[in-house]
Amino acid sequence: MASSRPPTAEELAALTAAGAAFEQQGAQARAAALRSLETKVLSATRAAARRKLAPDLEALLQAETIGVSAGPRPFEDEDVLQAIRDALKGLSTLRFRYEGGSNPGRTREVTPYGILFGRSNYLVAAETVETGPRNWRLDRIFDVEVTGLPGERPEGFSLQAYADESFGIYQDDVHDVVLRILPAGREDALRWRFHARQTVEPQEDGSVLVRFRASGMRELAWHLFTWGDRVEIVQPQALHEMMLGELEAARRAHVRN
Repeated sequence: MASSRPPTAEELAALTAAGAAFEQQGAQARAAALRSLETKVLSATRAAARRKLAPDLEALLQAETIGVSAGPRPFEDEDVLQAIRDALKGLSTLRFRYEGGSNPGRTREVTPYGILFGRSNYLVAAETVETGPRNWRLDRIFDVEVTGLPGERPEGFSLQAYADESFGIYQDDVHDVVLRILPAGREDALRWRFHARQTVEPQEDGSVLVRFRASGMRELAWHLFTWGDRVEIVQPQALHEMMLGELEAARRAHVRN
């Protein structure tokens, strides 16, 4: 049997970079997991191969870095994440004190469906099948425990499909969204992903129509701020009204008497 090939410098550099990216984002638990994996990979690599890799790996690590974007640092408490993962693996319910929502401080017992990682991190879980899943912010979960009691999950539930229903993280009414990116933003629009299931239609006048179906109109309006005067909201009316409201709120906050 042929022996396994040692990792390449590019593979190890990618692993190191991924861990560094998680660490910069505040994702300490996942950063620690990748550092541990890197150590195991190197330990399983023969000494001669490690010595051969070292110069190239050092050169790549010195020459590549990650730009830091402004935004919230996602909360990752290892105990909270481990409890959720244990419950997911054991098909068990979770019990915790939730310092969010309309009744902060209440103890909740939920069936976990998965974890959404992003600018903020959320547990996707349901108190009952009838109420359906909702997002629970990880930084507001305290005193978490795995009950060992079986949880009931809807057959065929897809975490990816659930995530794809919204723009960003917010879940509310679903709308058919149509955006017109004006010619000044055409090249950016052709390379941009607004939504996982979008369609992009270049127009004869140089503009681009972007269509997708999603909830989360407030977060979409916030994002559209960054497009300035290069975007027009064609539909829905709810997004148009949301954008006007957010613009007016921003204007009031910045008008000086």
